[in-house]
Amino acid sequence: MSGVKDTVWFLRGGLFAKYVLALVGLVVFVLAVNGALETWISYRGIKTTLIDAMGEKADATAKRIEQSMSDLERQISWVTRASSDKLDLRRADYTQLLRQVPQVSQLSLLNPLGREQLRLTRQTTTIGSNADFSRDNSFTETTARGTSFAPVTMRDQRPFMSIALPHADGSVTVAEIDLGFLGSYLGDSQVGRLALAYVVDPRGRVLASSSKGPDVGKDLSALPQVASVLAPGGGAVASGSDGDGHAVLTTSRAVPRLNWHVFFEQPTAQALIPIRDQLVRIALLISLGLVVAIIAGTILARRMLVPITALRTGARRLGAGDFAHRIEVKTSDELEELAGQFNSMAGQLAETYSDLEWKVKERTRDLAQSINELKVLEEVGRAVASSLDLNAVLPTVAARALEITHADAVLIYGYDADVSSFNLTQSIGIDGDAEGRHRAIPEANSPLGEAAAKGEPLAFPDLARDTDHPLRDVVVSAGFHSVLVVPLVDQQGVLGALVVLRKTAGDFPASLIGLMKTFAHQAVLAMRNARLFTEVDHKSHELEEANETVRAQADKLREQTEELKDWNKSLEARVETQLGEIERIRRLERFLAPQVAQLIASSDGHAGLLDSHRREVTVVFCDLRGFTAFTETTEPEEAMNVLREYHAALGELIFKYEGTLDRYAGDGVMILFNAPIQFADHTARAVKMAVEMRDTIGRLTERWRNRGHNLGFGIGIALGYATLGQIGFEQRLEYAAIGSVTNLASRLCDEAKANQIVVSRRVYGMVEPFVEGRAIDDLILKGFNHPILAAEILRWKGEPSAEAAAE
Repeated sequence: MSGVKDTVWFLRGGLFAKYVLALVGLVVFVLAVNGALETWISYRGIKTTLIDAMGEKADATAKRIEQSMSDLERQISWVTRASSDKLDLRRADYTQLLRQVPQVSQLSLLNPLGREQLRLTRQTTTIGSNADFSRDNSFTETTARGTSFAPVTMRDQRPFMSIALPHADGSVTVAEIDLGFLGSYLGDSQVGRLALAYVVDPRGRVLASSSKGPDVGKDLSALPQVASVLAPGGGAVASGSDGDGHAVLTTSRAVPRLNWHVFFEQPTAQALIPIRDQLVRIALLISLGLVVAIIAGTILARRMLVPITALRTGARRLGAGDFAHRIEVKTSDELEELAGQFNSMAGQLAETYSDLEWKVKERTRDLAQSINELKVLEEVGRAVASSLDLNAVLPTVAARALEITHADAVLIYGYDADVSSFNLTQSIGIDGDAEGRHRAIPEANSPLGEAAAKGEPLAFPDLARDTDHPLRDVVVSAGFHSVLVVPLVDQQGVLGALVVLRKTAGDFPASLIGLMKTFAHQAVLAMRNARLFTEVDHKSHELEEANETVRAQADKLREQTEELKDWNKSLEARVETQLGEIERIRRLERFLAPQVAQLIASSDGHAGLLDSHRREVTVVFCDLRGFTAFTETTEPEEAMNVLREYHAALGELIFKYEGTLDRYAGDGVMILFNAPIQFADHTARAVKMAVEMRDTIGRLTERWRNRGHNLGFGIGIALGYATLGQIGFEQRLEYAAIGSVTNLASRLCDEAKANQIVVSRRVYGMVEPFVEGRAIDDLILKGFNHPILAAEILRWKGEPSAEAAAE
């Protein structure tokens, strides 16, 4: 009964289940991988085929749309012929065009000034309405570039667009096109039974659609496939979604001239119906393979049950101690070989068991000896830890070493580094007071020195044969024949040596040598602790002496503290003075360049520079040409961005040439030179700065022009005397110049054209050797009763040569 239960358990949970599961898993895995690969390949092929087919249809449709728009443009251009220069002739041509081209719903004639002269539809005719289209994009782009296509507009869910063509006399014909004809290109015969198609404009609105497509006029810009092609730098994608969120396969082609896009799509669920059928076939195939694998695995597993059951029964009996049992398996395969190995192992176990008891007794004896050695080591460790007196610890170490090694004598030597000698410190089993060479052994050429140098024990099995050994005389005379020398060393150096003596000759066991190394470590620890205790005692005396020194230093520190308090009072006064200087710099930086403010504040002699006085100065005035018109037609935020860029560029150059920014109002900026700080070359500084300003702002105006802003930059420079000083009130002070020279610079700036520097003739005379310029006609300026002599600065050429200066 028990055997039957074991067999049933084996069938359920043993090799039987493993074989069946492994075979079934292998078959299922192979079939599943094969089905997955075939499904993936089929999916890729179907998807590629559908996308390529829809792409060809989309490409053909896009070309037909582009060709139809070109035909419309060609037919409309017929009414622009030069021979029809009369309004009646134009009207006749328009009427004929409306009859011949049904896509055209309205025609308008605009004169060269953009005024409507004629508007003709299929129902009405309007002559001389004189409506103003001069600012309409259709008129402006046509007169500037030629034929133009206006954006699509929707009326009653129907798309319309305008095509404008120029005439030879400057007039423009604007034709309104009804784009409803685009739907004829997307019929079911062209699109297919399952697919859908539609055309979108640059904003994503549907212009035409197939019968299954979206409604005309619907905004599809949110769909991923539409958003991808409309995005800057975007491209067509192979998959997307429809208006209901269902996945679709999609392809698109552009109509380049109009920036329209033609989309052909098919629902992904319909496209993948063949894949679903293929998955059903694969599932049926896997089910059939699963049944076959289960049957084959069951048959193979049952053929292995009998020998495996025999092996299992035999292993149990061997485990129970029945080493005489032999397993009988006759399968002529690996199982029979395994049974033979079990039988061989049983014989070896029987032999091993017979020797086990003897080995246990031997190991027990060795264990008892090891326990005794551990007890001795523990006792030595307690002795080392309980006392710092070397004379009390070393006798314990020597006695326990003698006990555990079963030797006849033990000697402990200490090392004197000053004379490089080992001196006898402790002995047991031999007379330590007897005179002889053994009491002091030099390090050189001795076994103790050699063992210390190597850091390893040295053994001498028979000392009587070694005639040169320093211990030979006293040891041999005392009846000893074998010696073991163990060095006492640590990371800090040599401390001594431990010598074990036996009266019998012979080798020292390796276990004994290892045990004595442990004893040596204990002795090293005791000797090192004793030395540390001596050093600590010595340091404590030194610490007491240092404490007295610290007390003296503390008294001196109190004296220095009092001196430090006096210094702090002096430092507070100096800080207060520095704060006043900082406040002066802050006031100056309200209207001066930072380096000028620092110069004035750093010296008491410059404080009077801000008082009212009269001096010759060079005044630079600059502003932007067309800025007022610019602010009227642009947004305030954009105007502020332009001013920030403009002021940043000017401010950097003003500080570079150490000019004084007098004031700025909007785009107007006035800069003073030679005030409040005087410069011998103030006029040259002003002109050189103006030239660099013109070049810098010139680059800025190019960038502004790319953003649609038509701005220029003009500069006026004058030289003369002015009254200088502070104006304003306490919370807001400005450094200003008053005099006709400032008005003259402003008026010269008004006369300057874009990128022109206009200076008074006196300024030109001061910098003529350094610049290239030309005189200009006398200027009649507002506020001046006589003509003003002026010149234009073309460029700065640098310092004149010595020959030019001499001339």
